Amino acid sequence: MDRMRFLSWTDARGPAPHYTRCVVRASPSDSKVTPAAWRAFTAAYLGWMLDGFDFTMLTFVLVDIAHTFTINSALAGALGTVTLVFRLVGGISAGAAADRWGRKWPLVLSIFWYSAFAFLSGFSPTYGVLFALRALFGIGMGGVWTAGMPLAIEHWPPALRGRVSGMLQSGYSTGFMLAAFVVHFGAPLVPDAELRWRSLLWLGLLPSLLALWTLKQVDESPVWLARRAQGGETGTRGGFARLFQRDLLPTTLHASIVTSAFLCLYYAITFWYPTHVAAQGRTSLPFLVLLNLGTMIGNLVWGTLSETRAGRRGAATISTTGAVLAIPIYLFSTDSRVLLLGALVTGIFGAGNFGLVPGYLNERFPTTVRALGAGFTYHVGAAVASFMPLAIGALVDGGMPLARAMAICMAGSGSLIVITIWLGPETRGRSLT
Repeated sequence: MDRMRFLSWTDARGPAPHYTRCVVRASPSDSKVTPAAWRAFTAAYLGWMLDGFDFTMLTFVLVDIAHTFTINSALAGALGTVTLVFRLVGGISAGAAADRWGRKWPLVLSIFWYSAFAFLSGFSPTYGVLFALRALFGIGMGGVWTAGMPLAIEHWPPALRGRVSGMLQSGYSTGFMLAAFVVHFGAPLVPDAELRWRSLLWLGLLPSLLALWTLKQVDESPVWLARRAQGGETGTRGGFARLFQRDLLPTTLHASIVTSAFLCLYYAITFWYPTHVAAQGRTSLPFLVLLNLGTMIGNLVWGTLSETRAGRRGAATISTTGAVLAIPIYLFSTDSRVLLLGALVTGIFGAGNFGLVPGYLNERFPTTVRALGAGFTYHVGAAVASFMPLAIGALVDGGMPLARAMAICMAGSGSLIVITIWLGPETRGRSLT
């Protein structure tokens, strides 16, 4: 039995009879989105948007932080790395809680958590305290994605699952753009460098208001409630160890590899891009806006396309191939108009291809470990991909031009996506039971 058939077979079998691979044919009623579904979507979307806002805000103030604490660039960059690594802790913790006690409360607590530690980061008296607080922030950041995505996706009809997946993932790009605008227009109003970065981090308290709204207005996942009402297991059997039992181990490993490839491409595209633009003597704001606008468009386009005959694998292949083909206009042109077009196109095809991933990951795991499985594999991918900026930096330190280093890593990551996603099953239309 070849590798592709092995992964597909093991992924489909699951703990029968609750987890089987089946294709759901949509009827008109299958496409009706209820008010409860929209509220769940709003909570997950805004939680992820404000999460992206708070995390991205740090990247804009690293120079001021380095000046305040007299640290080098490596230690400043480590503030981002430790956040990404600790997202895995939050993903595992919130995932286990979401599968056992429901999706809503872990989402609410995760929003409160990252909001509190983002706010406290602004009071850090030393670099060591700031480092610890950003690690704790990462736990909440991981929890929001892990609990929020299944809460929203399980409310929506199967026929629209790919679309809502893309819409949800675009929240991070919205937060990125919001942070860029706040820094661009608000930072000059605070002339003192130390007060500036502290006040921008204090804005992290705002998401706590969303947590209060979610607590009062959002309903629990109907899929999770139905499972509990039928007397089925809700995350109690095996917990984290369940992901590594014989029937789910191939799924866990494969989903982790695929997600790592997607996120490696994302960080190859985005992390060093402001530096690349600035090195050419250009203002970064319009390029970042177009890149993230393209990402939002791409999230929706590829999530929607994944609901057609192309499926999740076909949509990933088309989008990723487009991103690789767009590398010349993204990195190597000397014409500003071409580079702006490249930012938009790369956002749509490259960073935007991640829009199909939330739905894809949630379809890979049964309800008993859906939040934990999707959250764990997503954040394993984030932890692996956190080394992509380091890899590009190492190539540059070795004498390679930044644009070429980014291009090599983009092409390599893109190729890995196309290869690995076809080694697993097509999940379009899979029943979330």
